Amino acid sequence: MLKKKKTLLSKVISGAVLTASLITAPTWAAIGEPEKEDLKFGFIKLTDMAPLAIAYEKGFFEDEGLYVTLEAQANWKVLLDRVIDGELDGAHMLAGQPLGATIGFGTQSHIITAFSMDLNGNAITVSNDIWEQMKPYVPKGSDGKPLHPIKADALKPVVEKYKDEGKPFNMGMVFPVSTHNYELRYWLAAGGINPGYYAPHKGDTSGTIEADALLSVTPPPQMPATMEAGTIYGYCVGEPWNQQAVFKGIGVPVVTDYEIWKNNPEKVFGVSKSWADENPNTHLKVVKAMIRAAKWLDDNQNANRPEAVEILSRSEYVGADYDVIANSMTGTFEYEKGDKREVPDFNVFFRYNATYPYYSDAIWYLTQMRRWGQIAEPKSDQWFMDIAKKVYRPDIYAVAAQELIEEGKMTAEMFPDFSNEDGFRAPQTHFIDGITYDGKQPNEYLKKFSIGLKPEQQI
Repeated sequence: MLKKKKTLLSKVISGAVLTASLITAPTWAAIGEPEKEDLKFGFIKLTDMAPLAIAYEKGFFEDEGLYVTLEAQANWKVLLDRVIDGELDGAHMLAGQPLGATIGFGTQSHIITAFSMDLNGNAITVSNDIWEQMKPYVPKGSDGKPLHPIKADALKPVVEKYKDEGKPFNMGMVFPVSTHNYELRYWLAAGGINPGYYAPHKGDTSGTIEADALLSVTPPPQMPATMEAGTIYGYCVGEPWNQQAVFKGIGVPVVTDYEIWKNNPEKVFGVSKSWADENPNTHLKVVKAMIRAAKWLDDNQNANRPEAVEILSRSEYVGADYDVIANSMTGTFEYEKGDKREVPDFNVFFRYNATYPYYSDAIWYLTQMRRWGQIAEPKSDQWFMDIAKKVYRPDIYAVAAQELIEEGKMTAEMFPDFSNEDGFRAPQTHFIDGITYDGKQPNEYLKKFSIGLKPEQQI
Protein backbone atom coordinates (compact mmCIF):
# COMPACT_ATOMS: atom_id res chain seq x y z
CA MET A 1 0.00 0.00 0.00
CA LEU A 2 1.21 3.49 -0.90
CA LYS A 3 1.95 5.44 2.24
CA LYS A 4 2.23 9.18 2.74
CA LYS A 5 5.13 10.52 4.74
CA LYS A 6 3.83 12.46 7.69
CA THR A 7 5.46 14.29 10.55
CA LEU A 8 5.29 12.61 13.93
CA LEU A 9 2.87 14.14 16.38
CA SER A 10 4.90 14.67 19.52
CA LYS A 11 4.01 13.97 23.10
CA VAL A 12 0.44 15.29 22.96
CA ILE A 13 -0.83 11.83 23.85
CA SER A 14 1.86 10.67 26.23
CA GLY A 15 0.09 11.34 29.53
CA ALA A 16 -3.18 12.40 31.11
CA VAL A 17 -3.48 15.95 32.34
CA LEU A 18 -4.76 15.66 35.91
CA THR A 19 -6.46 19.03 36.19
CA ALA A 20 -10.05 20.20 35.85
CA SER A 21 -9.06 22.80 33.26
CA LEU A 22 -10.09 22.85 29.62
CA ILE A 23 -8.81 20.12 27.32
CA THR A 24 -6.43 22.08 25.14
CA ALA A 25 -7.26 21.75 21.47
CA PRO A 26 -4.13 20.37 19.80
CA THR A 27 -2.19 22.38 17.28
CA TRP A 28 -2.57 20.25 14.22
CA ALA A 29 0.40 18.30 12.92
CA ALA A 30 -0.14 15.33 10.66
CA ILE A 31 -0.03 11.95 12.36
CA GLY A 32 3.06 9.90 11.52
CA GLU A 33 3.36 6.37 10.18
CA PRO A 34 1.76 3.63 12.29
CA GLU A 35 4.31 1.92 14.52
CA LYS A 36 2.41 -1.34 14.08
CA GLU A 37 0.31 -2.18 11.02
CA ASP A 38 -0.94 -5.71 11.70
CA LEU A 39 -3.42 -5.65 14.57
CA LYS A 40 -5.77 -8.05 16.31
CA PHE A 41 -8.81 -6.71 18.14
CA GLY A 42 -11.21 -8.64 20.34
CA PHE A 43 -14.96 -8.31 20.79
CA ILE A 44 -17.97 -9.98 22.40
CA LYS A 45 -20.90 -11.05 20.20
CA LEU A 46 -23.11 -8.01 20.77
CA THR A 47 -24.53 -5.53 18.29
CA ASP A 48 -22.59 -2.67 19.87
CA MET A 49 -19.34 -4.09 18.54
CA ALA A 50 -20.58 -2.61 15.23
CA PRO A 51 -17.98 0.21 14.93
CA LEU A 52 -15.24 -2.43 14.75
CA ALA A 53 -17.07 -4.49 12.13
CA ILE A 54 -17.92 -1.44 10.02
CA ALA A 55 -14.40 0.03 10.23
CA TYR A 56 -13.16 -3.32 8.94
CA GLU A 57 -15.82 -4.00 6.29
CA LYS A 58 -15.86 -0.45 4.88
CA GLY A 59 -12.09 -0.23 4.62
CA PHE A 60 -11.65 2.54 7.16
CA PHE A 61 -8.83 0.65 8.90
CA GLU A 62 -7.07 0.08 5.58
CA ASP A 63 -7.42 3.78 4.74
CA GLU A 64 -5.17 4.35 7.77
CA GLY A 65 -2.62 1.74 6.66
CA LEU A 66 -3.83 -0.77 9.26
CA TYR A 67 -4.46 -4.46 8.65
CA VAL A 68 -6.86 -5.65 11.29
CA THR A 69 -8.09 -9.06 12.39
CA LEU A 70 -11.27 -9.14 14.49
CA GLU A 71 -11.73 -12.07 16.86
CA ALA A 72 -14.72 -12.97 19.04
CA GLN A 73 -13.81 -13.71 22.68
CA ALA A 74 -15.41 -16.19 25.08
CA ASN A 75 -16.24 -13.67 27.81
CA TRP A 76 -15.25 -10.28 29.20
CA LYS A 77 -12.58 -11.64 31.55
CA VAL A 78 -10.79 -13.55 28.79
CA LEU A 79 -10.98 -10.48 26.57
CA LEU A 80 -9.44 -8.22 29.22
CA ASP A 81 -6.73 -10.72 30.10
CA ARG A 82 -5.72 -11.02 26.45
CA VAL A 83 -5.43 -7.24 26.08
CA ILE A 84 -3.28 -7.12 29.22
CA ASP A 85 -0.94 -9.91 28.11
CA GLY A 86 -0.63 -8.50 24.57
CA GLU A 87 -2.43 -11.27 22.68
CA LEU A 88 -4.89 -8.59 21.60
CA ASP A 89 -3.86 -5.07 20.60
CA GLY A 90 -7.17 -3.68 21.84
CA ALA A 91 -10.80 -4.60 22.31
CA HIS A 92 -14.48 -3.72 22.54
CA MET A 93 -14.85 -3.29 26.31
CA LEU A 94 -17.44 -2.52 28.92
CA ALA A 95 -17.22 1.18 29.80
CA GLY A 96 -16.33 0.30 33.39
CA GLN A 97 -13.70 -2.29 32.46
CA PRO A 98 -10.70 0.02 31.94
CA LEU A 99 -11.62 1.79 35.19
CA GLY A 100 -12.04 -1.43 37.17
CA ALA A 101 -8.71 -2.78 35.91
CA THR A 102 -6.84 0.47 36.55
CA ILE A 103 -8.03 0.74 40.17
CA GLY A 104 -7.41 -2.98 40.69
CA PHE A 105 -10.92 -4.37 41.15
CA GLY A 106 -10.47 -7.95 39.98
CA THR A 107 -7.49 -7.57 37.67
CA GLN A 108 -4.85 -4.84 38.14
CA SER A 109 -3.61 -3.22 34.94
CA HIS A 110 -3.59 0.30 33.55
CA ILE A 111 -6.07 0.32 30.65
CA ILE A 112 -7.12 3.46 28.80
CA THR A 113 -9.84 4.42 26.34
CA ALA A 114 -9.85 7.24 23.80
CA PHE A 115 -13.08 6.17 22.07
CA SER A 116 -16.61 5.56 23.33
CA MET A 117 -18.30 2.98 21.09
CA ASP A 118 -21.98 3.74 21.66
CA LEU A 119 -24.81 5.01 23.83
CA ASN A 120 -27.69 2.90 25.16
CA GLY A 121 -28.29 -0.59 23.72
CA ASN A 122 -29.23 -2.65 26.81
CA ALA A 123 -32.47 -3.80 28.40
CA ILE A 124 -33.74 -5.75 31.38
CA THR A 125 -35.72 -8.90 30.58
CA VAL A 126 -37.74 -11.12 32.93
CA SER A 127 -39.12 -14.60 32.38
CA ASN A 128 -42.73 -15.08 31.28
CA ASP A 129 -43.62 -16.33 34.76
CA ILE A 130 -42.15 -13.29 36.51
CA TRP A 131 -43.82 -10.98 34.00
CA GLU A 132 -47.21 -12.52 34.76
CA GLN A 133 -46.57 -11.91 38.46
CA MET A 134 -45.51 -8.29 37.77
CA LYS A 135 -48.41 -7.42 35.50
CA PRO A 136 -50.97 -6.55 38.21
CA TYR A 137 -48.57 -3.85 39.49
CA VAL A 138 -47.74 -2.34 36.06
CA PRO A 139 -49.65 0.86 35.15
CA LYS A 140 -51.52 0.62 31.83
CA GLY A 141 -52.53 3.17 29.24
CA SER A 142 -55.96 3.68 27.67
CA ASP A 143 -55.02 1.11 25.01
CA GLY A 144 -54.48 -1.49 27.70
CA LYS A 145 -50.73 -1.70 27.03
CA PRO A 146 -48.17 -1.17 29.79
CA LEU A 147 -47.05 2.40 30.35
CA HIS A 148 -43.29 2.79 29.93
CA PRO A 149 -40.91 3.11 31.58
CA ILE A 150 -41.80 0.16 33.78
CA LYS A 151 -40.22 0.71 37.19
CA ALA A 152 -38.90 -1.94 39.56
CA ASP A 153 -41.74 -0.96 41.90
CA ALA A 154 -43.76 -3.55 39.95
CA LEU A 155 -41.15 -6.22 40.64
CA LYS A 156 -40.81 -5.47 44.36
CA PRO A 157 -43.95 -7.42 45.48
CA VAL A 158 -42.71 -10.43 43.50
CA VAL A 159 -39.26 -10.30 45.10
CA GLU A 160 -40.85 -9.93 48.55
CA LYS A 161 -43.02 -12.99 47.89
CA TYR A 162 -39.93 -15.04 47.05
CA LYS A 163 -38.19 -13.80 50.21
CA ASP A 164 -41.24 -14.69 52.33
CA GLU A 165 -41.14 -18.20 50.87
CA GLY A 166 -37.41 -18.49 51.56
CA LYS A 167 -36.48 -18.59 47.88
CA PRO A 168 -33.56 -16.61 46.43
CA PHE A 169 -34.50 -14.25 43.60
CA ASN A 170 -31.73 -14.72 41.05
CA MET A 171 -30.92 -12.36 38.20
CA GLY A 172 -28.11 -12.25 35.66
CA MET A 173 -25.71 -9.53 34.48
CA VAL A 174 -22.63 -9.88 32.33
CA PHE A 175 -19.67 -8.81 34.49
CA PRO A 176 -19.07 -7.17 37.90
CA VAL A 177 -17.89 -3.87 36.38
CA SER A 178 -20.34 -3.92 33.46
CA THR A 179 -22.82 -1.23 32.63
CA HIS A 180 -25.41 -4.00 32.90
CA ASN A 181 -24.56 -4.65 36.55
CA TYR A 182 -24.86 -0.96 37.42
CA GLU A 183 -28.01 -0.41 35.34
CA LEU A 184 -29.73 -3.44 36.84
CA ARG A 185 -28.69 -2.32 40.33
CA TYR A 186 -29.83 1.25 39.62
CA TRP A 187 -33.25 0.09 38.39
CA LEU A 188 -33.77 -2.33 41.28
CA ALA A 189 -32.69 0.19 43.93
CA ALA A 190 -34.92 2.89 42.42
CA GLY A 191 -37.81 0.50 43.06
CA GLY A 192 -36.79 -0.20 46.66
CA ILE A 193 -35.05 -3.54 45.97
CA ASN A 194 -31.54 -3.83 47.44
CA PRO A 195 -29.22 -5.53 44.91
CA GLY A 196 -26.51 -6.17 47.52
CA TYR A 197 -23.02 -4.95 48.36
CA TYR A 198 -19.44 -5.99 47.64
CA ALA A 199 -16.75 -6.09 50.32
CA PRO A 200 -13.45 -6.80 48.50
CA HIS A 201 -11.46 -5.67 51.57
CA LYS A 202 -13.06 -8.61 53.42
CA GLY A 203 -12.60 -11.04 50.54
CA ASP A 204 -16.28 -10.93 49.53
CA THR A 205 -16.69 -10.13 45.83
CA SER A 206 -20.09 -11.83 45.46
CA GLY A 207 -21.98 -8.54 45.56
CA THR A 208 -24.80 -10.17 47.53
CA ILE A 209 -24.36 -8.75 51.06
CA GLU A 210 -27.81 -7.64 52.33
CA ALA A 211 -29.29 -8.39 48.88
CA ASP A 212 -33.01 -8.71 48.16
CA ALA A 213 -32.18 -9.88 44.62
CA LEU A 214 -29.05 -11.94 43.94
CA LEU A 215 -27.10 -10.87 40.86
CA SER A 216 -24.61 -13.22 39.20
CA VAL A 217 -22.49 -13.25 36.05
CA THR A 218 -23.78 -14.94 32.91
CA PRO A 219 -22.10 -14.48 29.47
CA PRO A 220 -24.41 -12.51 27.12
CA PRO A 221 -25.15 -15.22 24.51
CA GLN A 222 -26.10 -17.64 27.32
CA MET A 223 -28.63 -15.34 28.98
CA PRO A 224 -31.81 -16.60 27.25
CA ALA A 225 -31.00 -20.29 27.77
CA THR A 226 -30.02 -19.71 31.42
CA MET A 227 -33.32 -17.97 32.07
CA GLU A 228 -35.27 -20.62 30.17
CA ALA A 229 -33.64 -23.27 32.40
CA GLY A 230 -34.89 -21.40 35.49
CA THR A 231 -31.42 -20.67 36.87
CA ILE A 232 -32.16 -16.93 36.73
CA TYR A 233 -35.52 -15.13 36.62
CA GLY A 234 -34.34 -12.16 34.62
CA TYR A 235 -31.26 -10.39 33.34
CA CYS A 236 -29.72 -7.19 32.02
CA VAL A 237 -27.84 -7.59 28.75
CA GLY A 238 -27.13 -5.93 25.42
CA GLU A 239 -28.71 -6.82 22.13
CA PRO A 240 -29.64 -9.09 20.52
CA TRP A 241 -30.16 -11.17 23.66
CA ASN A 242 -33.27 -9.35 24.95
CA GLN A 243 -35.01 -9.53 21.59
CA GLN A 244 -33.94 -13.17 21.36
CA ALA A 245 -36.07 -13.88 24.46
CA VAL A 246 -39.06 -12.31 22.70
CA PHE A 247 -38.49 -14.30 19.50
CA LYS A 248 -38.12 -17.53 21.48
CA GLY A 249 -41.22 -16.72 23.52
CA ILE A 250 -39.44 -17.20 26.86
CA GLY A 251 -39.31 -13.68 28.30
CA VAL A 252 -40.37 -10.04 28.23
CA PRO A 253 -38.01 -7.04 28.17
CA VAL A 254 -39.52 -4.64 30.71
CA VAL A 255 -37.25 -1.58 30.46
CA THR A 256 -34.42 -0.33 28.24
CA ASP A 257 -31.34 1.37 29.59
CA TYR A 258 -32.38 4.44 27.57
CA GLU A 259 -35.32 4.60 30.00
CA ILE A 260 -33.07 4.06 33.03
CA TRP A 261 -30.50 6.68 31.98
CA LYS A 262 -31.15 8.45 28.69
CA ASN A 263 -28.14 8.32 26.35
CA ASN A 264 -25.89 6.48 28.75
CA PRO A 265 -22.40 5.43 27.60
CA GLU A 266 -22.17 1.69 27.05
CA LYS A 267 -18.99 0.24 25.50
CA VAL A 268 -15.53 1.69 24.85
CA PHE A 269 -12.50 0.68 22.83
CA GLY A 270 -9.77 -0.20 25.33
CA VAL A 271 -6.02 -0.66 25.03
CA SER A 272 -3.29 -1.07 27.61
CA LYS A 273 -1.51 2.13 28.58
CA SER A 274 1.82 0.54 27.66
CA TRP A 275 0.53 -0.37 24.18
CA ALA A 276 -0.74 3.19 23.66
CA ASP A 277 2.65 4.61 24.73
CA GLU A 278 4.50 2.29 22.34
CA ASN A 279 2.12 2.85 19.42
CA PRO A 280 0.80 6.43 19.60
CA ASN A 281 0.34 6.91 15.85
CA THR A 282 -1.27 3.49 15.44
CA HIS A 283 -3.67 4.29 18.27
CA LEU A 284 -4.67 7.60 16.69
CA LYS A 285 -5.30 5.91 13.35
CA VAL A 286 -7.47 3.26 14.99
CA VAL A 287 -9.54 5.99 16.65
CA LYS A 288 -9.86 7.83 13.33
CA ALA A 289 -11.18 4.72 11.57
CA MET A 290 -13.67 4.00 14.33
CA ILE A 291 -14.97 7.58 14.40
CA ARG A 292 -15.73 7.23 10.69
CA ALA A 293 -17.44 3.89 11.29
CA ALA A 294 -19.61 5.33 14.05
CA LYS A 295 -20.65 8.21 11.84
CA TRP A 296 -21.53 5.79 9.01
CA LEU A 297 -23.76 3.85 11.40
CA ASP A 298 -25.80 6.96 12.28
CA ASP A 299 -25.70 8.74 8.91
CA ASN A 300 -28.96 9.98 7.39
CA GLN A 301 -31.10 9.00 10.38
CA ASN A 302 -29.80 5.42 10.51
CA ALA A 303 -30.20 4.82 6.77
CA ASN A 304 -27.23 2.40 6.79
CA ARG A 305 -28.56 0.26 9.63
CA PRO A 306 -30.13 -2.49 7.42
CA GLU A 307 -26.72 -3.04 5.81
CA ALA A 308 -25.09 -3.00 9.24
CA VAL A 309 -27.59 -5.61 10.48
CA GLU A 310 -26.70 -7.88 7.54
CA ILE A 311 -23.01 -7.58 8.41
CA LEU A 312 -23.57 -8.18 12.14
CA SER A 313 -25.77 -11.22 11.50
CA ARG A 314 -22.79 -13.04 9.96
CA SER A 315 -21.34 -15.84 12.07
CA GLU A 316 -17.96 -14.13 12.43
CA TYR A 317 -19.60 -11.17 14.17
CA VAL A 318 -22.78 -11.51 16.27
CA GLY A 319 -24.19 -14.52 14.46
CA ALA A 320 -27.86 -13.99 15.37
CA ASP A 321 -30.77 -13.93 12.92
CA TYR A 322 -31.15 -10.78 10.85
CA ASP A 323 -34.66 -10.15 12.18
CA VAL A 324 -33.56 -10.47 15.81
CA ILE A 325 -30.77 -7.91 15.38
CA ALA A 326 -32.93 -5.60 13.24
CA ASN A 327 -35.63 -5.50 15.92
CA SER A 328 -33.57 -3.03 17.95
CA MET A 329 -30.81 -1.90 15.59
CA THR A 330 -33.18 -0.24 13.11
CA GLY A 331 -34.93 2.01 15.61
CA THR A 332 -37.65 -0.12 17.12
CA PHE A 333 -37.84 -2.33 20.21
CA GLU A 334 -40.25 -5.13 21.00
CA TYR A 335 -41.32 -5.53 24.62
CA GLU A 336 -44.09 -8.06 25.20
CA LYS A 337 -44.61 -10.15 22.05
CA GLY A 338 -46.37 -7.96 19.50
CA ASP A 339 -45.77 -4.74 21.47
CA LYS A 340 -43.18 -3.16 19.17
CA ARG A 341 -42.48 0.53 19.76
CA GLU A 342 -40.44 3.20 18.08
CA VAL A 343 -37.14 3.71 19.93
CA PRO A 344 -34.95 5.54 17.38
CA ASP A 345 -32.14 6.08 19.89
CA PHE A 346 -32.02 2.53 21.24
CA ASN A 347 -28.59 2.23 19.58
CA VAL A 348 -26.61 5.45 19.11
CA PHE A 349 -23.10 5.34 17.69
CA PHE A 350 -22.28 8.94 16.74
CA ARG A 351 -25.11 11.34 17.59
CA TYR A 352 -24.90 13.37 20.80
CA ASN A 353 -21.07 13.15 20.78
CA ALA A 354 -21.42 9.42 21.48
CA THR A 355 -17.82 8.65 20.51
CA TYR A 356 -16.26 11.23 22.84
CA PRO A 357 -14.82 9.76 26.08
CA TYR A 358 -16.20 12.17 28.67
CA TYR A 359 -14.59 12.29 32.11
CA SER A 360 -18.07 12.60 33.61
CA ASP A 361 -19.03 9.23 32.08
CA ALA A 362 -16.03 7.63 33.76
CA ILE A 363 -16.89 9.26 37.08
CA TRP A 364 -20.47 7.93 36.94
CA TYR A 365 -19.11 4.38 36.76
CA LEU A 366 -16.75 5.09 39.63
CA THR A 367 -19.65 6.42 41.74
CA GLN A 368 -21.54 3.18 41.18
CA MET A 369 -18.48 1.12 42.12
CA ARG A 370 -18.33 3.14 45.32
CA ARG A 371 -22.10 2.98 45.89
CA TRP A 372 -22.08 -0.83 45.88
CA GLY A 373 -18.80 -1.34 47.73
CA GLN A 374 -16.49 -2.35 44.88
CA ILE A 375 -14.50 0.71 45.94
CA ALA A 376 -14.44 -0.15 49.63
CA GLU A 377 -13.21 3.08 51.22
CA PRO A 378 -14.31 6.72 51.09
CA LYS A 379 -12.72 8.74 48.27
CA SER A 380 -12.40 12.46 47.68
CA ASP A 381 -13.94 14.20 44.68
CA GLN A 382 -10.41 14.80 43.42
CA TRP A 383 -9.68 11.07 43.52
CA PHE A 384 -12.66 10.40 41.24
CA MET A 385 -11.48 13.08 38.84
CA ASP A 386 -7.87 11.89 38.83
CA ILE A 387 -8.83 8.29 38.02
CA ALA A 388 -11.19 9.42 35.27
CA LYS A 389 -8.42 11.45 33.65
CA LYS A 390 -5.95 8.61 33.98
CA VAL A 391 -8.22 6.23 32.07
CA TYR A 392 -10.52 8.24 29.76
CA ARG A 393 -8.47 10.14 27.17
CA PRO A 394 -10.34 12.85 25.27
CA ASP A 395 -6.96 14.42 24.50
CA ILE A 396 -6.12 11.51 22.20
CA TYR A 397 -9.59 11.60 20.67
CA ALA A 398 -9.24 15.31 19.90
CA VAL A 399 -6.04 14.72 17.90
CA ALA A 400 -7.69 11.99 15.81
CA ALA A 401 -10.76 14.16 15.23
CA GLN A 402 -8.64 17.13 14.22
CA GLU A 403 -6.90 15.11 11.51
CA LEU A 404 -10.24 13.89 10.14
CA ILE A 405 -11.30 17.55 9.93
CA GLU A 406 -8.04 18.57 8.22
CA GLU A 407 -8.45 15.72 5.72
CA GLY A 408 -11.96 16.87 4.86
CA LYS A 409 -13.53 13.59 5.97
CA MET A 410 -15.43 15.28 8.83
CA THR A 411 -16.31 18.83 9.86
CA ALA A 412 -15.66 20.62 13.14
CA GLU A 413 -19.41 20.85 13.79
CA MET A 414 -19.55 17.06 14.15
CA PHE A 415 -17.43 17.16 17.31
CA PRO A 416 -17.40 18.89 20.69
CA ASP A 417 -15.87 22.36 20.63
CA PHE A 418 -12.41 21.30 21.71
CA SER A 419 -11.36 24.90 22.44
CA ASN A 420 -14.03 25.12 25.19
CA GLU A 421 -14.33 21.47 26.24
CA ASP A 422 -13.49 20.37 29.78
CA GLY A 423 -14.59 16.74 29.44
CA PHE A 424 -17.73 17.06 31.57
CA ARG A 425 -21.28 16.80 30.34
CA ALA A 426 -23.76 19.30 31.75
CA PRO A 427 -25.60 17.89 34.81
CA GLN A 428 -27.83 15.05 33.60
CA THR A 429 -31.44 14.75 34.68
CA HIS A 430 -32.84 11.90 32.60
CA PHE A 431 -32.67 9.08 35.15
CA ILE A 432 -35.57 6.80 36.00
CA ASP A 433 -35.56 7.97 39.64
CA GLY A 434 -35.36 11.67 38.76
CA ILE A 435 -32.01 12.17 40.50
CA THR A 436 -29.65 14.66 38.83
CA TYR A 437 -26.04 13.61 38.17
CA ASP A 438 -23.23 16.18 38.15
CA GLY A 439 -19.89 14.55 37.39
CA LYS A 440 -18.03 17.36 39.15
CA GLN A 441 -19.64 16.47 42.50
CA PRO A 442 -19.47 12.66 42.84
CA ASN A 443 -19.76 12.54 46.64
CA GLU A 444 -22.78 14.86 46.66
CA TYR A 445 -24.33 12.53 44.09
CA LEU A 446 -23.79 9.49 46.30
CA LYS A 447 -25.61 11.20 49.17
CA LYS A 448 -28.82 11.35 47.11
CA PHE A 449 -29.56 7.61 47.08
CA SER A 450 -31.71 5.92 49.72
CA ILE A 451 -30.13 2.54 48.90
CA GLY A 452 -26.35 2.41 48.53
CA LEU A 453 -23.25 3.37 50.49
CA LYS A 454 -22.94 7.02 51.45
CA PRO A 455 -19.56 8.73 50.87
CA GLU A 456 -18.29 8.04 54.39
CA GLN A 457 -19.68 4.50 54.76
CA GLN A 458 -17.86 1.18 54.53
CA ILE A 459 -19.16 -2.37 54.70
